[in-house]
Amino acid sequence: MKWDPGVARGVSVTAVVVTYNRRELLDEALTALTAQSRVPDRIIVIDNASADGTAEMVAGRFPDVDLLVLPWNVGGAGGFSAGIARALDGGGDLLWLLDDDTVPEPGALEALLAARRRATTDADGPPALLAGRVVWTDGRDHPMNTPRPKPRPTAAEARIARAAGCVPIRSASFVSVLVDAKDVRERGLPVADYFLWNDDFEFTTRLLRGRRGLLCPASVAVHKTRDFGGTDADPGDRFFYEVRNKIWLFTGSRGLAPAERVLYAGSTLRRWARTFARSSDRAVLRRAMVRGIRAGLSSRPRSTPAVLREVGIDVPSMAATPPES
Repeated sequence: MKWDPGVARGVSVTAVVVTYNRRELLDEALTALTAQSRVPDRIIVIDNASADGTAEMVAGRFPDVDLLVLPWNVGGAGGFSAGIARALDGGGDLLWLLDDDTVPEPGALEALLAARRRATTDADGPPALLAGRVVWTDGRDHPMNTPRPKPRPTAAEARIARAAGCVPIRSASFVSVLVDAKDVRERGLPVADYFLWNDDFEFTTRLLRGRRGLLCPASVAVHKTRDFGGTDADPGDRFFYEVRNKIWLFTGSRGLAPAERVLYAGSTLRRWARTFARSSDRAVLRRAMVRGIRAGLSSRPRSTPAVLREVGIDVPSMAATPPES
């Protein structure tokens, strides 16, 4: 069945922002969202039980924002799962996912939508995902948020991407990424039990397996992390989540084909080696790695609906994360 290009007209966009104890940064991010040349039709903020007055700031300064305050911190993974579930429950065609320290430039959303229209084909419809270019505060491309290029895209994929001013990608981060709601309903929510790290990689690879994703350089967002650095920076004790979640991903996620698991596992081991080489406290990393390996091999992530029910959110069955393979 050919896709009807008429459904592209008048699409609605819901922005989903997850926050935790970063009131000032969130204020800046929401100000940028409401100042877009194409303003989102709805903005959802998931507050992971912040203790810095975040909820009061949002209610006072942005009364039209749909604010959901969770009873405790479920991490970025749980926050985005909750926000996406809320967005799907309210309808809408596209979901724009952003961290609370992400400040999109005024034309960021408009550029994503324009690229989506240019990359839409009669045979395949629109791409499932479009990621924007992410820069640091000094304008350099942020290495933490560089989408992974798609290995060996087909000639047709490469041609369509070039015509749209984009690049084919295989994964992206939750820093200004536009996803199609219908694809999320088919492929499922992020795995809430990841808590931190790799939730966006698992979710976007699962969303994009066998489908098209694009990096749109014309859409720019500033990621205001404290430091400029990549994913091999020393995370200290949080390295536990990196190790555990990567084991969960490589042994259970449906996002990667077998050959891709080998490829990305090798890349992960090289990055871990760089992390250890640059660390100022390798003993902390070793302890976190041992804990992560044990947890990754001895457990599986709880179902996303179960995690979200604990914080009072019911997940429609169509949006639940599919069982891991």
